[in-house]
Parts: sequence; C-alpha cells; structure tokens
Amino acid sequence: MLTIIATAALPVLALTLTLGGVAKLATAGREASPGALTRLGPVALAPERFARPAMIACALTEFALAGGSLVVDHPLTRWSPVVFFAIATYVLWDLRRRRPDVGCGCFGEVSAAPVGLPSIGRAAALTAMAVLVAVGNTGNTSAGLMEPAVLPRGTAAWVAGGLVLLLLALSPEVDEVVARVRHRAPCEQRALPPGRALSRLRASAAWRAHAGALLTGEPSDMWRELCWRFFVFPAQEGAEVVFAVYLSGRRPAVRVAVVGADGRVAATTGDRTDASLRESTPVSA
Repeated sequence: MLTIIATAALPVLALTLTLGGVAKLATAGREASPGALTRLGPVALAPERFARPAMIACALTEFALAGGSLVVDHPLTRWSPVVFFAIATYVLWDLRRRRPDVGCGCFGEVSAAPVGLPSIGRAAALTAMAVLVAVGNTGNTSAGLMEPAVLPRGTAAWVAGGLVLLLLALSPEVDEVVARVRHRAPCEQRALPPGRALSRLRASAAWRAHAGALLTGEPSDMWRELCWRFFVFPAQEGAEVVFAVYLSGRRPAVRVAVVGADGRVAATTGDRTDASLRESTPVSA
C-alpha cells in the first residue's frame, strides 16, 4: 500500500512544483504595481530589492526538485522535496503570525489571499506526500511510475486523483481563479461595493467579538487599499476599532485593531494586532 501511495504521490508532487514555478516566474515577469511582490510569500520578510530575485530563485528551485524527482533515483532527489515542503510549512506558519496581511505566494499573484490554515495544511500535506515518496523509494528507475507487476491496474491513478482533490480542497487559489474567470481582472482592480465587504464583516467572528464595544453599527470612515477594505467604528472611552476585510474568497480574512484615545494601537483579547493596520490606521481627532 505504501508503494501505491508513493507512486501516486510522485507525479502529484512534480506537477505541483512545476505549476508553482511557472506561476512564480510569470508573476516576477509582470509585477502589477510597485511593491506587489513584497506582499507575496516569504519575500515579504526581505527588502524589496530582493523580492524579484528571491521569487525567481524559488521558481528555479521548484523546477529542479520536480525534474530531479522524476529523472534521478538518488536519496538526495527523494529527500530534497521533503526538506523544501517542511521549510515551506514552517515559513507559512511564521508568515501568518508575523505578516497576516500578505499572501503565501505559492502560485504567484494568484496566491495573494492572506495565509490561512488551509494554505498551511496544504504545505503540511505536501510534506507528508514527499515523505511517503522518499520512504517508499519511488524513484523513476527503481520502482517505476506505473509498474503493472507491482501495482494493481488503475489503483495509483485513483489514489493520485484523491490526492489532487485533497490539495484542491486546501487551496484558496481556487476561489481567486474562479473569480478571475468571471471578472477577468485581479482582486485589486475589481469594482467591489463597500456594502458587500460590510456584510462580510458583520458575519465574521471578529465583528462578534468587538460589536459590544462599538457605539454605532455604522462606520465613521472607510477606505480601500488594493484588495483590502478598511472600516473605522467609534468605540467606548474615545477609542476606535478598525476592521480590515479581504475582498476575495468565500471565507475572506478579517483583521482588527483597536486605536486608543491616545492614538496607540493596542492588541485585543483573542485577536492579533495586524502590522499593516498599525501602519495605515488614521486616528480621528
């Protein structure tokens, strides 16, 4: 059974790495706006001048891992994807904690949605699949991709299909791709009414956690930055609660920050203060 899963996982891993590399190269070659790359993936933690080279280097690494896993049967080529996806899982977890406003960049600009648990879960699933491939010794020359003498006919194909469905279920990019097909424009360029974002906000856990402290249910100010819509609500003791709603996806991310009467941004119970809110929140007089 291990051989079947490993054999099925190998082409899925190679395809995922190839698609990720192609998407990253395409994104690096057509930056939509200044600084756009710094909002995608681990390059958000690096200086802006290194963003494009870092994305290109990551794409080339993915191509090398995909080709090596299919062509070369060696422990290095089998275990390198394990290391790559394990590091990716940790980086995404750390990115969600340190920069919750940026996307994972896993598939270039299509992965602009803020890093969430599905993206981290997908990276963890790819790590597990890479481990199975390495442990199952499923190199191109050792076990073969579809050896009739070893694997039941069609079994590996069914398993591979199941793995693909699992990855699709954990991919927030699916919503963005569907939206782009419908609207023919990336999220930053779509005309999205404020009322829709406000409805998404009022249906979120962040709203329920802070609604009791608000003086009114209507925002005193609102503005848009790229694919984020910001709402400001007056709160008790002269404070203001600022919500940021991501404008794409079925379950859009909602961030929140509380600005005290002294103008300082303070973390609130159960929420993580967003650094991007800290930089862009205006303080009303």
